[in-house]
Amino acid sequence: MSAVPRIPLLVGGKLVQSKTTEWRDVLNPATQEVVAQVPFATQEELDHAVANAKEAFKSWRATSQSKRTQIMMNLARLVRDNIKPLAKSISLEHGKTLPDAEGEVGRGLEVIEHACAMTSLQLGEYAENAATGIDVYTLIQPLGVCAGITAFNFPIMLPCFMFPMAITAGNTFILKPSEQDPSSSLMLAQLALEAGLPPGVLNVIHGGPDTANGLCDHPDIKAISFIGSTHVGTHIYERASKAGKRCQSMMGAKNHCVILPDADKEVALNQLVGAAFGAAGQRCMATSVAVLVGEARDWLPDFVERAKKLKVNIGSDSSADLGPLVSPTALKRVEGLIQKGVDEGAELLLDGRNLTVKGYEKGNFVGPTIFNGVTADMTIYREEVFGPVLCVAGVDTLEEAVDYINQNPNGNGVAIFTQDGGAARYFQHNIDVGQIGINIPIPVPVAWFSFTGSRASKLGDLGPNGKQAVHFWTQTKTVTARWQAHAQGVNTTISMK
Repeated sequence: MSAVPRIPLLVGGKLVQSKTTEWRDVLNPATQEVVAQVPFATQEELDHAVANAKEAFKSWRATSQSKRTQIMMNLARLVRDNIKPLAKSISLEHGKTLPDAEGEVGRGLEVIEHACAMTSLQLGEYAENAATGIDVYTLIQPLGVCAGITAFNFPIMLPCFMFPMAITAGNTFILKPSEQDPSSSLMLAQLALEAGLPPGVLNVIHGGPDTANGLCDHPDIKAISFIGSTHVGTHIYERASKAGKRCQSMMGAKNHCVILPDADKEVALNQLVGAAFGAAGQRCMATSVAVLVGEARDWLPDFVERAKKLKVNIGSDSSADLGPLVSPTALKRVEGLIQKGVDEGAELLLDGRNLTVKGYEKGNFVGPTIFNGVTADMTIYREEVFGPVLCVAGVDTLEEAVDYINQNPNGNGVAIFTQDGGAARYFQHNIDVGQIGINIPIPVPVAWFSFTGSRASKLGDLGPNGKQAVHFWTQTKTVTARWQAHAQGVNTTISMK
């Protein structure tokens, strides 16, 4: 039997084996086979990576914008050429289907391509003769060493939400991917080196809570981006902010989909099936609550029948609609929450528990699960399930639906299906949620618009991607200059003439 590969760190442009004594198994979620081992880096290794990034910043910040952009163009080409191997690595360690994994790589590629526009995005302002003989202008400069901490559910897309914009703006970067599926994130970083990124500009450190805390505390790290659970994200934000760092935390969700009776039934139900159960529900933007308005409640039996037809199998089966959950722990948690829903009185219309896939009996499989009559006080509504579980609630009016959604603590994503422009406008104006889809079930915006959120789904003023990302990864200096000064008397006022 061949030895299980040990995943290296990436520090100073080189793959190095960790000297840690703490290693974690990386499992294939369909078989429980150990496919790799990931190190929990030592404090010394973390310090060494930050020191490399700090040293690299001295020359990287002085590298021309055109050179940095060219490297991003090279990376975009390499990622496009390696979509299939990247997707295969995602599927092996995460479990999502290959088509879904390829789609994830495509969304990550979108951000890399957007970073290629940094020469236009990182522009200051200039005012000639703001006062007599005085010009005022701004410089948009990088911060220094930055860091990103990503969740397991998008091991390519989430790093792409962070480091491409950060390093193209002139920063250097420490990436800590999820320890549950780190291989594809490391592959992405290696492609960045192949694209021409100098040693030390992008480093990869593996680990758990101690590593995340180390990034928050390290005095040489200037900014941290986090995407993951509300519990961890709140901790990261508070700890990093206390240490004087800029921080953004994109966190938990309870995404609703409102269906009005005037919606196109075929479109609405098909889109809802995909949004609720795709990736086995392991998306922060997955639809986990359907709010059926008025006569749309009569469509529920048809929806259940469509969900029953979805195929659950190992991710490498190209005909599968959803694969396994990422770990046995996730399986146990999701099945426990389903039981909570039953115990608390929700009507279980479709039960995805105790699902066995032939040949993969040890897999972490849960099939599509649907509850009806879910109320706001039930555990399955209050908690983010992060599995293929849909809660269904019925209301009489659109106004009731808006009030119902706005009472939820989270505000990550929401959707409405309707053919009434007035209803859609009322909805987008009154709903307190960061990302809104109109006849779009998972409204993750394109990369040149910012990913955002409200209430418990986001901490920090600025989100990933778009213009907000440029502001997050840079600082503004304002220069007031006079070059043709004439002898004047003493001026003890603040007046500028």
